[in-house]
Amino acid sequence: MLKYLRVGISIVIFTLITFYFLDFAALLPDGFHRLAHIQLVPAILGGSFIIMAVLVILTLLFGRVYCSSICPMGIYQDIVSWISKRRLFSKKKKRYKYSKAKNVLRWSVLGITIIAYFAGFPVVLGLLDPYSAWGRIITNVFRPVYMGGNNLLESIFSSFDNYTFYKVEVVILSLFSFIIALLTFFAIGFFAWKYGRTYCNTICPVGTVLGFLSRFSLFKIRIDDSLCNSCGSCAAKCKASCIDSKNHTVDYSRCVDCFNCLSSCSRNALAFSPSLKKQQVNQSNTANDTDNGKRQFLLAGLTTAVTVPAVYAQEKAAELTGNDKYIRKNAICPPGAVSAGHLSKHCTSCHLCISRCPSRVIKPAFMEYGLGGMMQPMMNYEKGFCNYNCTVCTDVCPNGALKPLAMEEKHMTQIGRVTFHEEICIVHTEGTNCGACAEHCPTQAVTMIPYDKQEGLTIPFINADICVGCGGCEFICPVRPYRAIRVEGNKEHQLRKAFKEEKKEDIVVDDFGF
Repeated sequence: MLKYLRVGISIVIFTLITFYFLDFAALLPDGFHRLAHIQLVPAILGGSFIIMAVLVILTLLFGRVYCSSICPMGIYQDIVSWISKRRLFSKKKKRYKYSKAKNVLRWSVLGITIIAYFAGFPVVLGLLDPYSAWGRIITNVFRPVYMGGNNLLESIFSSFDNYTFYKVEVVILSLFSFIIALLTFFAIGFFAWKYGRTYCNTICPVGTVLGFLSRFSLFKIRIDDSLCNSCGSCAAKCKASCIDSKNHTVDYSRCVDCFNCLSSCSRNALAFSPSLKKQQVNQSNTANDTDNGKRQFLLAGLTTAVTVPAVYAQEKAAELTGNDKYIRKNAICPPGAVSAGHLSKHCTSCHLCISRCPSRVIKPAFMEYGLGGMMQPMMNYEKGFCNYNCTVCTDVCPNGALKPLAMEEKHMTQIGRVTFHEEICIVHTEGTNCGACAEHCPTQAVTMIPYDKQEGLTIPFINADICVGCGGCEFICPVRPYRAIRVEGNKEHQLRKAFKEEKKEDIVVDDFGF
């Protein structure tokens, strides 16, 4: 019964959170972003103390139920393990076996992750956090496939005059993020296929912390010595490799509460029961007797890391010139990020904001934030601009990396400032009217002023103080390869100055229009 309950809960959570990342058409309400908020690392970084308390209490009561039913990466490994046992893929019946815990490796990885976070390299935490890794896999690998499938269906249905589907642009947002996501998917999948929950019990920092807590859980898998005959059937079903059937012991720090072992025992020697009385079962092997002081120090370090500012690393950018390649001095952080430093300290690169952005202008960074900020979100106006009335990215962020903004706050937040380079503007170079940038500016930061009265030309004039940095002007500028009007990111988001609503006059365009 417990196994089927666990499977049912796991399927529901896994399906919903995975589809929420895939869902480019916004079929699921934005409220489903709360599935990301119940993940452990986002809760810690976002300061969600209620969620942290609930997860800790669940672990102290029932063990690592988070790893078995809430974490999408854990469920993915269970799916791979289940497939690997099918006759189509395995001629012999797959059997797991007990192995000693690799505690040195587990705690070393956790220690390195914490130290890297302290040193301003949250990229390490982002790579190893199971929720964030799964988010990147779905966003960078499977979402393009899903969108391609949508386009195929659109072609088929439209041929029958059915327009249920519509075509969308299929792009790989970042080659680097795509490669990292693909490697993560296959590496973790390979170990799950061969050895079950290897990643959870040797590498995953979340698994290590929850494993420590689960040693003190109330309900545990317990072996009745008087009934057990050491047949090993339970160990053969244990994908965590934590049951030592010879010594009648269970390594509770590695048990993920899959409950596969319960139904495997023909003698009913195993039970998931509370520790109400002294049992004959004790946790086995000396490898598990790791120094408790060291464990508590590492656990405390992970919990308090959220209060320690990370070092903000950034590469020097090239000077901006009209004809040379344009490199922003400061990357443009998404609305709600406050600053690159705040983003670096809280973001684990789960890419939920990237997948949910309706304008598709948020993309993974490479070195724009420096080495420590790789794969974190940044604004890119190459193929779109930030909708003036959109706050989706700030609503869905589970880590507190993008703070929630009300619509009025979004309208007053300046993430960057517009810059104009007359020397390459087509009004200057070609003697023709344009005005597209002014037409796409929601705040009147870009307006048109007389340039050549004899020819009736007007040219952009900017007021950077009232610019919000939405990128509408940069996106629409026809100058190539480098725009004549561009947005330079703010190191820290500013409060822009207010502007007066003015009725824009229509500009007569003779030979160039949008």
